[in-house]
Amino acid sequence: MQTSPKTLLQNILFLDIETVSCVEHYEEMAGPFKPLWDKKAKAIGKKDEEDVSDFFFERAAIYAEYGKVIVIGLGFVVFDENDRPTLRVKALQGHDERAVLQTFGEMLERDFPQKDLRLCAHNGKEFDFPYLCRRMLVHGIPLPNVLNVAGKKPWEVAHIDTMELWKFGDRKSFTSLHLLATLFGITSSKELMAGSDVNHYYYKKHDLAAISAYCLQDVVVLVQIFLKMHCCSTIPQEAIVFASTS
Repeated sequence: MQTSPKTLLQNILFLDIETVSCVEHYEEMAGPFKPLWDKKAKAIGKKDEEDVSDFFFERAAIYAEYGKVIVIGLGFVVFDENDRPTLRVKALQGHDERAVLQTFGEMLERDFPQKDLRLCAHNGKEFDFPYLCRRMLVHGIPLPNVLNVAGKKPWEVAHIDTMELWKFGDRKSFTSLHLLATLFGITSSKELMAGSDVNHYYYKKHDLAAISAYCLQDVVVLVQIFLKMHCCSTIPQEAIVFASTS
């Protein structure tokens, strides 16, 4: 029997994060961070100084030790009295990572039912969830219960990963959100930019608003793919509400 969209989506907070390198230039890193980055870069074949420097701008954002969160895109589906869905999406954004993460943590524990809340992201178990946890700890921010997996049994961890759902136990490959969107006939956020462009938009174009818009589109795509994976109708465009960013 097919699960109804209302039951399926109940208490799920969909999210996506955008990250950038902690500083724009490799040379700006202080103390021991530069030699530690050199060691990481050389371990994957970057040997000369130019390669190491370029690699920092291209890839540092994906490592929580060398990156920072600038946008957290959030989506939550609510239903009216006739069980018609509305997807509400909002971005938490800013140059002050600590403030963004603090707001996110407080919101998780204030605005959602702690017992039943679940988080959903694409590749979230490998990237979004651990990245958020690591950066929160760096800033001394206590982990919200839904993110704190320490000591929990696998079935007690309230995390949903659409990439994991799509694997069906197959561990051989990575499937991007863009590919799944294309496969399911969903308009992709990659028409705005690609994930590899975020550092450029942040440090070269100084366009945080464009990055936030891209992140929110990723959240919308995530929700629609999740519905498609459960053989449910997607949410119509007119039922998607973009709240003001904060």
